Amino acid sequence: MAALNALGATVRPAHAQIPPDIAHAADYERHAIHHVEAQAWQHIQGGTDQGLTLTHNRAAFDQWRLLPQPLAQLQQAHTRCTLLGQPLHCPLLLAPVAYQQLVHPAGELATIQAAMALQTGMVVSTLSSHTLEAIAATADQATQELGQGAPRWFQLYLQPDRQHSLQLVRRAEAAGYTALVWTVDASIKRSGFPLPPGVEAANLRGMPSTQHTSALQGPILFGTPLTQQAPTWDDLRWLRDQTRLPLVVKGILSAAQAQQAVALGADALIVSNHGGRVLDGVVSPLEVLPAIAQAVGPTVPLLLDSGVRHGTDVVKALALGAHAVLIGRPQLHALATAGMLGVAHLLHLLRAELELAMAQLGCASVEAITPQVLWQPAASKQ
Repeated sequence: MAALNALGATVRPAHAQIPPDIAHAADYERHAIHHVEAQAWQHIQGGTDQGLTLTHNRAAFDQWRLLPQPLAQLQQAHTRCTLLGQPLHCPLLLAPVAYQQLVHPAGELATIQAAMALQTGMVVSTLSSHTLEAIAATADQATQELGQGAPRWFQLYLQPDRQHSLQLVRRAEAAGYTALVWTVDASIKRSGFPLPPGVEAANLRGMPSTQHTSALQGPILFGTPLTQQAPTWDDLRWLRDQTRLPLVVKGILSAAQAQQAVALGADALIVSNHGGRVLDGVVSPLEVLPAIAQAVGPTVPLLLDSGVRHGTDVVKALALGAHAVLIGRPQLHALATAGMLGVAHLLHLLRAELELAMAQLGCASVEAITPQVLWQPAASKQ
């Protein structure tokens, strides 16, 4: 029986070319629903519980207005920046997104090809549906063929056995990943999505599962392996001692915790609420970003994800203290719609939107994007 999408129609294969009516990066979402099986689409799109955090992430961006500042000199304008000593063509990276074969047979291999073609950094998930080595090899080949590329980082979920976690770290080092991104906010969350045949966490073959199903009697969460294995500050100390790679901690929303993470060895932070997928009613990363930036100071790179959909969102995040942003769900929308070509086009559109916004705001570089380009209506300040 043919797989059905969320609209009740047969799932369509990805386009061989970019649909002609896509004018903005966000347009890919309305196309993608036709190309993804219904249960997978619900898993990708959904937030936890009522979806309040999911909605609030977008509202946090939308409450800010931009203040154009014409008459600037833009002849030498560019979007280049450096993160952790690594050059980026644009302050934009692809966030770690799991199981990309849910939306396209090539999965992460297509995504990394697009990232290298557009000189965009990519963070590869522990839960990728291709091995981290295969993804790295594809990136190396694309970089060699194109004569250009971008940094690739590896995102780590700690495993129940530290030796398994260390195996992942060593594999990432050997494969040429240039930073380690440790996610701390998603070890305890609801998940009722069974992977379809042919899709797996390729990096974790042979390792024990960390999933737990609660029963009507006995422990629900407390007293189960999930809480016993949840990340702690001791794990950060241990992880810092295990690798010389730059260490990025992902999932920080508290200024005090940001300071502590840096004190214990984090080289950078990703301010994130996991796209609203872990806990409902959570603050948005954008609204706590200024306090975190003030707490850790200008020398600690801050990245932000959760809700970024437009080039103007990138501007708003940078103006409030971020050094770069990460794109999550939209990469799946583009991958489902048109494969590698779709992801490359998505990145091109986001960069075009960013450059247009910077030009209108009189910003010839990303360093020129300051709070002065923002205006917040009085009603939104309450």
